[in-house]
Order: sequence, then structure tokens, then C-alpha cells
Amino acid sequence: MANNQNFDTIAIHAGQAFDPTTGAVIPPIYQTSTYVQDGIGNLRGGYEYSRGGNPTRTVLETLLAALEGGKHGLSFASGLAAEDTILRAILQPGDHVVLGNDVYGGTHRLINKVHAAWSVQNTTVEMSDLTAVEAAIRPETKILWVETPSNPLMKISDIAALAEIAHRHGIVAIVDNTFASPALQHPLDFGADVVVHSTTKYLGGHSDVLGGALIINDDELYEKAQFLQFAAGPVSAPLDAWLTVRGIKTLSVRMERHCKNAQAIAEYLDGHPAIEQVFYPGLPGHPGHELAAKQMSGFGGMISVAFAGGAAAARLFAESMHLFQLAESLGGVESLVNYPSEMTHASVRGTELEVPDNIVRLSVGIEDVDDLIADLASALPRG
Repeated sequence: MANNQNFDTIAIHAGQAFDPTTGAVIPPIYQTSTYVQDGIGNLRGGYEYSRGGNPTRTVLETLLAALEGGKHGLSFASGLAAEDTILRAILQPGDHVVLGNDVYGGTHRLINKVHAAWSVQNTTVEMSDLTAVEAAIRPETKILWVETPSNPLMKISDIAALAEIAHRHGIVAIVDNTFASPALQHPLDFGADVVVHSTTKYLGGHSDVLGGALIINDDELYEKAQFLQFAAGPVSAPLDAWLTVRGIKTLSVRMERHCKNAQAIAEYLDGHPAIEQVFYPGLPGHPGHELAAKQMSGFGGMISVAFAGGAAAARLFAESMHLFQLAESLGGVESLVNYPSEMTHASVRGTELEVPDNIVRLSVGIEDVDDLIADLASALPRG
């Protein structure tokens, strides 16, 4: 894929040459577990067994790397499988991770519960406070884990500044780019070492596939992660890889509509008497607005709102809409509403990452924005 091609072209063509046998424009799904060898150890195309490699997964991994402007891509069965792999590729018992105080609850659970059992330590910190971030780093710190925009409070972290801190201390800067997607943000361009995605979200884009990804530039770290992908087996299945590739083809045009709709909805909600605060980086009053405008090409499709009426008002709102369907996950073409305190972030209740119970998270889809606003209006308290 030519280096001078633009993002929209890359999304449609990178790694996706037509099938040489039939001329099919779309590469086929290689729904196979194993491959015939031309003599012992003489592999066709390097494929031996689909845990180690599959042509459909190769297409996706090539595409993922191209989308993020990275050297290597790896595809996994879920976002958490990707996260677990990169953590194990870097960490040893006794090592330490610094992560934001507003990360996805599943990420915190993985580090704080699963890896903690193997003596991995962690510290959560406000990522916008660079002094606090640097103070949290210890001699045994190996990873600085950044999520921007964050889930669910839409905090914006300065990737370049955080990567500089990480590198000054000899640690790996990992950025979860799920909320922005590579259509809006390229963390590697700002100095990140690794990008992680839940491809379930905007990359797949249709709420019909589960997946995760790592994009890595460093050859040695890539080899470690690739070995764990093979040895532990958390790989994406051929159909899942194919569906993700199909979704990525429309990523750019989808993100344009997600951003446009979310901006209109954030402006509608901002100042509503029932709403205490709107968390959306596209609003000029958002504390990360200027930084988001600098490191993102759009403000995304995710909004969180805090209700003045507390938990009761938030729960009633979440359960009262029709187009915004009550469900976990995000990034699909359809709009979803989520109550983080008891859904996506239930695992962090009682910790410093606990989400206030008056918060509702909206994943704004690509429906007609007037219909979406009408749905919101029908659920908001009147008067």
C-alpha cells in the first residue's frame, strides 16, 4: 500500500488485493483450521494451523497496521484479549502499571484483579495532571496506560506529553484508541508505542462482531506479543476478521456522521435544566476541548451526561427511550444508552474509579439526528 494514499483509500484497499484464483474483489473467508503442506515443513504461504496464522486474519492485521500508520498489527478475539496479551508481553511479577482514573472498567479489572494475582501492581492517576503522572512512576513501572477520550467521562489526555514522560523513564506508552478510532486519532504519531482497540466498537461498527487489536512499531515487542497470540491462542476467528474488515471499509463515512450527530445532541443537552453536566469534547466548555481539537480530527460519537436529579433521574432516562436502546457496548450504527454504574463499570464500584450514579453514557449512532433528539426529548423531564 503506497505511503502517500489517504485514510479513506487505505481503509478500503490495504491488505485486500483481489483473489488471484477467481478475481473476486473481496478476499474470501478462509474458514479452515489447517493447511496442506507441500512436504514436511514446506508451508504454502507460511500457513500451517489457523491459531498461528490465517489468510483472512492476515488481511485484517495488515489493514489495522495501515490504519494506525504502524508497522505491525495483531488481531484478537476481544479487546480484553488484546490488552491481556500486551500486558503479559511486557510485565513480570512485581512490575507496576500507571493508568488513568477513568479507564474502562474491564481494563481496570484485568489489571487490578487478574494480573494482580501474579503480583503486578497498579496506580490510578488523573492523566491530565502531568506532575501527578510523573510522581506515580516507580522504578518498577513498566507501562503507562492512556485512554483518550476516556470511558465514560470523556477526559482528553495529552498523548505527546505522556509519551515523553514514559520514554524519559524507559517505560512503554500504550494508548487505547477505541473511542476515537483511527479515523479521528493516530496515537503513534504523537509518540505512543502501542495502540490497543476493541474492534467490536467503531472499527467493526455494526454490533455484530467481537474483536480486539494491537498495533506495534517495535519489532521485539511485536514478536513477544505475536508469540503469546500463537501460544495462548486468543485469536480472532476467520468470520470475525472478515466482518471487521467489511466494517472498516465504511469507518470514515460512519465517523463523520457519528461526530455530526453527537455534536448536535451535545449542544441540545448542554444547558437543559434536567442536566447537571454534559461530557463531550466538542463543547467549548469541555476542559479538554482545545487539546482534542489538536490531536483529533473530530470529537467522536460518545457523550456522557450527569443528571441533576441524581440516580433516579438517570435510571429513568436510560430506561425511557426507544431509538437509544439500553445496552452495553458502543460504536455501532445504532444509538445505545448505557448506565455505567451498574453496567459497563459495575466492576469498579467501591474503588477510586467508581462512576457517579447520576451518569448516563450515550453512543450516538448514524440515524437521523432529528429523530434522535426527539427520542431524547421524550425521555427528559419536562418543566
